Amino acid sequence: MMRISVRLFAGLRERAGTPTLELELPEGAAVRDALAALSDLTGGVQVVMAVNQEYATGHQILRAGDEVALIPPVSGGSVSAAHVRITEEPLRLDPLVAAVRDPRAGAVVTFSGVTREVSALQYEAYGEMAQREIAAIVQRAIETHGLCAAAAEHRIGTVELSEPSVLVAASAPHRAEAFAGAREIIDEIKARAPIWKQEEGEWVAGQTPQPRN
Repeated sequence: MMRISVRLFAGLRERAGTPTLELELPEGAAVRDALAALSDLTGGVQVVMAVNQEYATGHQILRAGDEVALIPPVSGGSVSAAHVRITEEPLRLDPLVAAVRDPRAGAVVTFSGVTREVSALQYEAYGEMAQREIAAIVQRAIETHGLCAAAAEHRIGTVELSEPSVLVAASAPHRAEAFAGAREIIDEIKARAPIWKQEEGEWVAGQTPQPRN
C-alpha cells in the first residue's frame, strides 16, 4: 500500500473541511482509482486530477511522493517573451504593457477583466500549478500567433468592484495577430488555469479542464 496526499481547493476544500486528504491506495494504483476513492467527496462535481502540477488522465499511474491535487471546474477570470504572475497585490496595466514592448511590434493589445455588479469577488488558486499553466498558455499563444511578446497576471484574494482580477497584454507586428493572441490567452486562462472565483459566498460554476493530448 502507499499513502497519497491530495490537495483540495475552493468548494471541494469547503465540503471536506480540510485542505488535504490522505488516501491509502495499493501499489500501481492509477488516477481513476484515486478518483473512485474520492467519489463521496466529489459527487455531483466534475473534477480532474493534477499530478505533479499537470492535468492527468485516468490511466496515469500514481507513485508515493507525487504531488496530487483534485481540481474542480475552474473559473478564473523574470520579464522575457512571456511574463506571468499570480499575486495578491493590485494589478497595474502599465508594467504589463512595458513587459511586451518590442521594436518589432506595430500593435499592442491589452485586456482587463474587472469585478462588476458586486462589491467584491474572492479568488483562490493552486498557485504553483496556475503559474505554470498560464506560462504555458502564454508561450503557446506567442508561438501560434507569431507574437513579439505576451504577458498575463491574475490576482487572488479579494478583488473590489471595478478592480482588475486578470490582465493580458500581447504585442505583434500587426493588430490581427495581437488581438488573436490576447483573446486566446484570456480564453485559455478561463478554461484551464486552476483558479476559482467566489461571489457572495458561492463558488462560481466553471469549466472542467482536460489533459492535453
